Parts: sequence; C-alpha cells; structure tokens
Amino acid sequence: MTVLGVLYPGYSSEIDYVVGGRLLRPEVDVSVVHTDVDDDSNSIEAARQTGDPERLLKGVRALRGQTKSSGLDAVLWASTSGGFVFGFDGAQAQVDQLADAAGVPATSTSLAFVAAAHAMGITRVAVGATYPGDEAALFGVFLQDAGIEVLACDAAGIAQRNGGAWLSEDAVISLVVGADRDGAEAILLPDAAIATMARLDKLEAAAGKPVLTANQVTIWDGLRLAGVLSPQANLGALFRLPVAAAGI
Repeated sequence: MTVLGVLYPGYSSEIDYVVGGRLLRPEVDVSVVHTDVDDDSNSIEAARQTGDPERLLKGVRALRGQTKSSGLDAVLWASTSGGFVFGFDGAQAQVDQLADAAGVPATSTSLAFVAAAHAMGITRVAVGATYPGDEAALFGVFLQDAGIEVLACDAAGIAQRNGGAWLSEDAVISLVVGADRDGAEAILLPDAAIATMARLDKLEAAAGKPVLTANQVTIWDGLRLAGVLSPQANLGALFRLPVAAAGI
C-alpha cells in the first residue's frame, strides 16, 4: 500500500488526510506527525515560525520512525502559509530539504496548488482565504510568481490559525461562492484547517467551476510525486484529470 507521510502543524483538521486516504481507490495509508506550533494566531510571523526548518526536519525523523516497517512514498508539508510566506524559491528550498532528509519526494500545500493549477491548465483564479489581509496578499504574490493570475484574494480575517476548522459546511460554501469572480477558472481555498475531502463535489456544484482546496491538492501532489496517481471519482475535477496531464 502507498504510504503518504503528512507533517501537520498543530491540531485541527489533520483527520481530513486520513479521510482522503480512505476515499481513494485503491486506499492509501496516511501517517500523520504533528509539528510544533508556538503561536496559534493567523499571522505572517506565526507562519514563519511554523515553517522553521528544524521543526520540519524533526517531523521527518518522527515520520521515518512511524513508518519504519512500511516505508514512505512521499512526504507532505500540510501547511499553506508555512510555505508561501517564504516566497516561491523559499518554499521550493523547504521541500527540497525535506526530500533530502526523508529520502523520498516531498511537497508542500503551497507548491501543490501551483502543480494542480498547471496540470489543469488554469491561469486565472480567485482565492477565498481565511487569513488576515496581509497574509492573504502574500499567497496572491506567491501564485503570481508561479505564473497564475489572481483576480481577487478575499481575506476573511480569522484570527486563529485553526479557525477554519470551526466553519460549518454552509459557511465553507459561502466562502467559496463569495470568493468567485468573473473570469476565474477556479476558486482556491488555501486553509488546511478546513476539512474538504468529503465535500469536494458539493463545493464545485455550488461554485459551478473547479474548486481547489488545501488538503485536496496536497494529497493529489503527493500521489503524483509517488508515481501512483490515478483518476478518482467524488474528489473534484482535479482528481478526474487523466494521469498524463499531471506530468508523471
């Protein structure tokens, strides 16, 4: 069985990765390690602390211990802001370091958004962020540096890092629909605290277009890097893509 190792900052919606693994066919084993978080605020400085290299490397060592008998196929840094606050090159350097330490491919949620958009041929997006405005703006810059035009980047301004986990399904749908703009080819939800794996088709039905969510793109990119990606039902337009489109 394919084993994805997830580095998840703190505690909120990490179960969404386990749910995603169980929804896949064939199922995927997901091993989660909680990386250290000191500051529970939604802020640029807190995100930088969360993405500290020593914390992530400590997590990799824990993952290797947890999966000693089964082995790892890919490592996923399941934090969007913990990647994009370092800029595109910094986020790439971050996952390169993780891959070197783990001995398997690695990705982060920020980079997975870029990989997913490119695979789908998406060049114009709207963003529904839970972050404060200054943090959300950095995600917009990150996407634009990757060649993705951001038509709008709504910022809900939720103060707590894991505040997205408390949003009801209706509130998440409202976040998606409210973020949409004319000309946007997809809507992005960057918060990994929002559990979306079991509601992706419902979100896309409400939006009338592809919706890319943090946990969805991270799992997809992990499978892509592990070389085991296959089209899936009920997990949104991204997972219905032919394998060839993923660049494997």
